[in-house]
Amino acid sequence: MGKTARTAPDRAAIAAAIAAERYELADFFESLTPEQWDAPSLCAGWRVREVVAHLSMGFRYPTAKVLRELVKARGSLHRTTDRLARRDAAAHSDAELAGFLRTHAHHPWTPPIGGLVSALGHDVVHGLDVSVALGVDREVPEDRLRILLDAVDPRAFRIFGTDLAGVRLCAKDLDWSFGSGTPLYGRGQDLLLVAYGRGLPAGRLRGDAVNRFVTD
Repeated sequence: MGKTARTAPDRAAIAAAIAAERYELADFFESLTPEQWDAPSLCAGWRVREVVAHLSMGFRYPTAKVLRELVKARGSLHRTTDRLARRDAAAHSDAELAGFLRTHAHHPWTPPIGGLVSALGHDVVHGLDVSVALGVDREVPEDRLRILLDAVDPRAFRIFGTDLAGVRLCAKDLDWSFGSGTPLYGRGQDLLLVAYGRGLPAGRLRGDAVNRFVTD
């Protein structure tokens, strides 16, 4: 589907990338003003505060507790994560929420599907959910970005609500493309957000299909 084959990074390299991303995100979040913490993110219904709280949920909640919360939410993972993010966002200070990422930078948590690469994607994409929404030009290092772009998998699109039918993602800053059809051009990290089902602010993408991927 238009991807260039590359040598997959080893587990140690991905784990190092995850730790580096968490340290940098902690620094970034600690630099935000109180107004920015309460600003909307790219995650519908979540402020920056809820996104940051959600980022560390996997470190702080043992599996048994998550399962109990899942039962309370009648089996809905979406309702579970939303409830926990809102509760933790209200219970912890800005410094505590950011500090969880630094404290757990080397935590081996992975999502239920996808292993370490998905853990890296979880951190990078949610970090972009904040920085892009705030208009802050935080650049994801190329090594981390390539790991995630090379792992884009249409089997996950249903989870993220992604619809790339008839569209080819074309990075303007990297040698990377994905899909087939009408070209959609943007920075690699913006196209990663598109692959994860995000709508972006106007001006970050270009192409005939751009209106499908831009928020109002």
